[in-house]
Amino acid sequence: MTKDLKITLSELDTPVKILFTGYLTTVAIGYLFALIQILFTHGMADGKFGLSIDDIVYSYYGNRSGTVLEKKLNGSMKDKATEQENFTLMQWIRDGAEEKEFTNLKPQKIIEAKCQMCHNEGASGIPDFTKFENIKELAKQDEGATFSSLTRVSHIHLFGISFIFMFVGLIFSFSTTASSKYKSIAIGMPYAFLIIDILSWWLTKLSPMFASLIIVAGAGMGASFAFMWIVSMKEMWFINNPWFCEPGSPCQRSIKVITGFCLNSLAFIGRFIRSEFFPKLFAMIKNGFDWLYKKFS
Repeated sequence: MTKDLKITLSELDTPVKILFTGYLTTVAIGYLFALIQILFTHGMADGKFGLSIDDIVYSYYGNRSGTVLEKKLNGSMKDKATEQENFTLMQWIRDGAEEKEFTNLKPQKIIEAKCQMCHNEGASGIPDFTKFENIKELAKQDEGATFSSLTRVSHIHLFGISFIFMFVGLIFSFSTTASSKYKSIAIGMPYAFLIIDILSWWLTKLSPMFASLIIVAGAGMGASFAFMWIVSMKEMWFINNPWFCEPGSPCQRSIKVITGFCLNSLAFIGRFIRSEFFPKLFAMIKNGFDWLYKKFS
């Protein structure tokens, strides 16, 4: 009986390694830009740079003490106009956002000069500020993301990110650093966290008590991606490869220490998810549905 042959990353031909490395490098850069984009959108929801629970709540549940325009003027759009111009617009909003005051006073001129260069009829995905009714709609109470936008973004993320992790997981599956058990956990983690992340958007839209789930799920996806990326790159280019590290050299020993740390971290994350995270998640979801039942019954 012959033993099944197994392909490992370290034994791949150089062209295949370059193919896999190119893909992993490109998606890593894309992941980095996605994080930066989050900092400049959701991360400015409370008017302060950096992602916080308040940012998550304002983005999905809304800042019920103010309007959408006020949130933008205090957040991601704050630097698009002067402090005095922002104050003038917010004063107009708080006075009722009437069309007469809009056309007779300064708000219209400010929006024409500072906003309509982007917010016009030719823009895609953002409101057209050449029409007063669109501005008026945003001058209402801020209720966060709409169900329509959540539906659109949810299916895009589920399709797109799952494909990214499918190929990253496929490359990682040829690794030998981790046992089959740990590889299965690492490959399955991003899908579990992706579903939790999308679900938590909808739950946070209904109640701000679920906002922390979004941060936890995002961190879980990032950790699993980083682990698979590091292990895959290490095995393709650093194991038994004299270009970088001679066998038995300090370089090889350092790589073993880093790999051991990653495996111990993955084991810790797995235990935490099983014993702490999922019980708390299920309890939070149960409390959320109890809250929804009481609210709508």
